[in-house]
Amino acid sequence: MDTLNETFLIETVATRKWLVFSLCMIAYIFSGTVSTLMSVYLPVAIPDLMHREVSEAELGEIGAFVNATFLYGWMFGGLFFGVVSDQIGRTKTLALTTGLYGVATCLVVIVPNWYSLMGLRFVTGMGVGGVLLVSTVYISEIWEKRTRPVMLGVLAVSFPIGIVATGSLNILFAEWRPAFGLGIIPVVVALLILFLTPESNSWQLTKTQLVLEPENIFDERNRPNLIAGSIIFGSVLIGLWGIFSWLPTWVQSLLAAGEDGQKQRGLTMVLLGLGGITGGILSGFLIRNFGSKKTLMFTFSGCIVMCGLLFITNHTFGNIIYLETAALSLCFGISQGALSSYIPELFPVVIRATATGFCFNIGRFFTATAVFFIGALVTILGGFGNALMVFSIPFLVALTAAWLSKDPDTNIKNLS
Repeated sequence: MDTLNETFLIETVATRKWLVFSLCMIAYIFSGTVSTLMSVYLPVAIPDLMHREVSEAELGEIGAFVNATFLYGWMFGGLFFGVVSDQIGRTKTLALTTGLYGVATCLVVIVPNWYSLMGLRFVTGMGVGGVLLVSTVYISEIWEKRTRPVMLGVLAVSFPIGIVATGSLNILFAEWRPAFGLGIIPVVVALLILFLTPESNSWQLTKTQLVLEPENIFDERNRPNLIAGSIIFGSVLIGLWGIFSWLPTWVQSLLAAGEDGQKQRGLTMVLLGLGGITGGILSGFLIRNFGSKKTLMFTFSGCIVMCGLLFITNHTFGNIIYLETAALSLCFGISQGALSSYIPELFPVVIRATATGFCFNIGRFFTATAVFFIGALVTILGGFGNALMVFSIPFLVALTAAWLSKDPDTNIKNLS
């Protein structure tokens, strides 16, 4: 009888763990969808909200405001909800952030002007920043160490799955407003997370243990990892967001006058997602075989090379753009999966969400600022292609930082 009870308990725990992962993955997927949905519909949404045609320069300027506002919200949410998660727990914070971006996305359906759109995108960004952080920390605490990098890599690919969904929505919905009604799904997921998922045992232990000397993310033990993680992840964010936020608009600029570009923009976003999915899945296996440092350095080198091929060699739209976009997104996916796997492991549980949120989001201020000024870069450098090529420079910074830093796998072993 005891054996049966023990077997039932083990099966129940395993089932609950997979339920948690599934809900985290759905929340992650729709984070990717709502993050890129505005980028896809930007060329048609802005003229609709302004009730007139807009020039490429004006579209770049207004779009920069909208995209930058979203990223500022993402940064604030990632920093703020990391602290909240360390205080009130992973499940409550994850439910709150998922519901937040879901409601804000739904409200875009009735937005009257692009100023209101900016406000809603800020709130959406807050929710997305919280979801990506807390879900990563949550899974890293409840999953066994042996398969943890692979599972976190799979979780990371949920974001590009959402990008694929964005491209599909662009193909299915010619009108941009109805597409934002999908925000109701994250609201439902938030309720399921709140009532069905258990709290992390690791986090619960931090609330019962007597701490004589509280941990601080800036103390001597944690500071080196905090600096290295912030520089690498922040640089990757600048390059990644600067490129794929504006890739559909760049594609549109390569087309002949009069072409609506709906198919080309949609397929490009689908390929970004598919390449990212494949890269994220590969990341866990690459880390297990070659280590985090070598994996990251290889990935950043690939990003630099593919940016050069994509933005320097293409002046009109051709099918080769699809292949080069897929290769670039493959590198993006590997980098995100690898970084999501090892950064949370660098810090003790009691400050894990706060420190990981710092690494994930402190560079987002510079990311948002860089994306904000892309409108000016388009004018100065003579086109979206040259402006986007500038965003390959952050990958060089990340490559240098990864090369100079200590091997992350050594840091993980020391903390284990």
